[in-house]
Amino acid sequence: MIDLFSNNAFVALQKGLDATSLRQQVIANNVANINTPGYKTQDVSFEGELKHAVDNIYEPQLEQTDPRHLPGVRSLSSVGINVKTLGGTSMREDGNNVDIDDEMSKLAENNIRYNAMAQLMGSRFNMLRQAINGGR
Repeated sequence: MIDLFSNNAFVALQKGLDATSLRQQVIANNVANINTPGYKTQDVSFEGELKHAVDNIYEPQLEQTDPRHLPGVRSLSSVGINVKTLGGTSMREDGNNVDIDDEMSKLAENNIRYNAMAQLMGSRFNMLRQAINGGR
């Protein structure tokens, strides 16, 4: 059986949509806590790990088909999406380090990424629909 939804492009888009959705929530949380004393900005780390996984996909390695095998090629589905707290310098005396201008620019960038990935995912589904319908 062919699994149409486990190819690398589909998995990368799915993970990207998950990451941008989580990043939206994290940015909203940062903005909501702009006046909370001691609050530290949070961010989502995903792109670096995805890039590393994509770079290593085409290196000839063994594939782990059984849990007892040595680890081999890492699939894109195993790429993690992590939320990290940024404890950098604080701009205010109360220890809060949220910069509203930075958060708004991250929000705009995240929105553009999400829309682009959603359009790509939609076009993949349209191609699949056309193939099922015989090009009609």
